[in-house]
Amino acid sequence: MGHRVFLLSGDDTATVKAVAARAGIAADDAYGSNTPQQKLDVIRQLQGSGMKLAMVGDGVNDAPALAAADVGIALKGGLDAAGEAASVVLMGDRLSQVVDCISLGQATLDKIKQNLGWALIYNVFGIPLAAGALLPTLGLALNPSAAGGMMAFSSVAVVSNSLLLRQQYGRAAAARHQQQQQQRQQVGSSSGQLSGAAR
Repeated sequence: MGHRVFLLSGDDTATVKAVAARAGIAADDAYGSNTPQQKLDVIRQLQGSGMKLAMVGDGVNDAPALAAADVGIALKGGLDAAGEAASVVLMGDRLSQVVDCISLGQATLDKIKQNLGWALIYNVFGIPLAAGALLPTLGLALNPSAAGGMMAFSSVAVVSNSLLLRQQYGRAAAARHQQQQQQRQQVGSSSGQLSGAAR
């Protein structure tokens, strides 16, 4: 998705570095043996360098960092202080839901921009026409009923465009989940083969 990922954990540094390596996270971006205050300090340090941060956490010790991040995301298991401090609470414990959350947020922002662009263009042409700007030169003007109809059409167009988000994102999310299930099945079958070979 083009985002830089950091790992902040209270576990010992060697374990955190090993997990980061398996997850494809750079060793310099993995911080171990962190207290809640140290996690908060790292978040503030990264923000001070100009980064926009989303923090994902599931416990009380993540609450300060979740509150300080630009977007705090709490997993279902963290419905205590973490849930209170977070901007978003996911109703599950899978990290793949974070990817869905970010994708949905980006798609929603794209729809907002589309709707604002549509409304701006529509009003740039519609308001002068309704006000009679073309009446002296071309004799064109909108009567009130036509202007009302155009405004209603504009609202319907914006709502319809917004509803497309559900359909488009639903298909993309379903495809992602299917791909993840296939990957889990492949990992499971590989593990089964390895355990069978070990016997």
